[in-house]
Amino acid sequence: MASKNSSKEKSIGVVGMGSFGTSIANILAEKSKVIAYARRPEVVDEINTLHKVEGLPINEKIIATHDPEYLCKSCDTIFFMIPSAGFQEVVRLFSPYLYPYHIVIHGTKGLCLNLPQGKTLEEVGTISRSNILTMSEVILKETVVIRVGCLAGPNLAKEMYEGQPAATVVASKFNEVILEGQRLLRTDKFQVYGNSDIIGVELSGVLKNIIAIAAGALAGLGLGENAKGLLVSRGMVELVYLGNAMGGSVKSFIGLAGIGDLVATCNSTLSRNFTVGYRLAKGESLEEIMNTMEEVAEGINTVRLMKAFVEGTNMRAPITENLYKVLFGDLKIEEALQYLMKYPFSVDVDFL
Repeated sequence: MASKNSSKEKSIGVVGMGSFGTSIANILAEKSKVIAYARRPEVVDEINTLHKVEGLPINEKIIATHDPEYLCKSCDTIFFMIPSAGFQEVVRLFSPYLYPYHIVIHGTKGLCLNLPQGKTLEEVGTISRSNILTMSEVILKETVVIRVGCLAGPNLAKEMYEGQPAATVVASKFNEVILEGQRLLRTDKFQVYGNSDIIGVELSGVLKNIIAIAAGALAGLGLGENAKGLLVSRGMVELVYLGNAMGGSVKSFIGLAGIGDLVATCNSTLSRNFTVGYRLAKGESLEEIMNTMEEVAEGINTVRLMKAFVEGTNMRAPITENLYKVLFGDLKIEEALQYLMKYPFSVDVDFL
């Protein structure tokens, strides 16, 4: 199908109106009409009648629908803001209505398991890179869309909703996608950078969630800034090694989507992953925490997948491996942090 060039006149789509999706929709609505997809009819009604989401006011230029076909026909550029657990299902729902002329940019910091039909992670034990899909890879696998991008960076949704200064990275193999993302999103308070290493940028946003959980646990134990400095710096090294093994570039990990996002989420009580670690350190079980959180902490699933990935290689990822034992085993968080202190790192940085 021929490429369409009318995106400037058409509405911009946002799929998913959680906290991050709502913030992005508000930013987009400063320049464009926005059509937002929400699964629940009551959310659609709240947006269309009250111009609110979960009681919070939103830009009046945002209208809502629960019809994927209507959104896809009305929008050439669509932002997918769905938690990773439901991402593949929603992409499949939209797939019949997506065409090569669409530009799809996602903002999901998670990974999708890609196993033979009927198999589970527990059954296979270890996995390889081919068993893990980033969200851009899910879009390319499930749809005919070609021009795919991702959004990543230190983007805490509450601060963005309040209009506080922030920045993000739009990553894509297609410069056209980067330029379109910048055109639509850049404002006086929201800077948008570009990066052609989409896999590296996606992995940066995903893997830092592991370290954010550990940082929350450290804070929950009342440990100081020196300990946090150790954790974040060693976490950055681990992030780079894991990311390189999965096909990302070092440049992406030391940029805004990597170290920038890592610093933000390792120091913020607004971060869901930080909150998980904090509550674990205060004695709550993982089940209790998950049952009472309004939105998913993506780092929990990331720890599961990366632990299985590491076991299938000759790598060591001490923070990830010990955090897995805390989340899904019986290792106490204090013991895990003590292990990090004693781990025999002989070189500070050896990847540059």
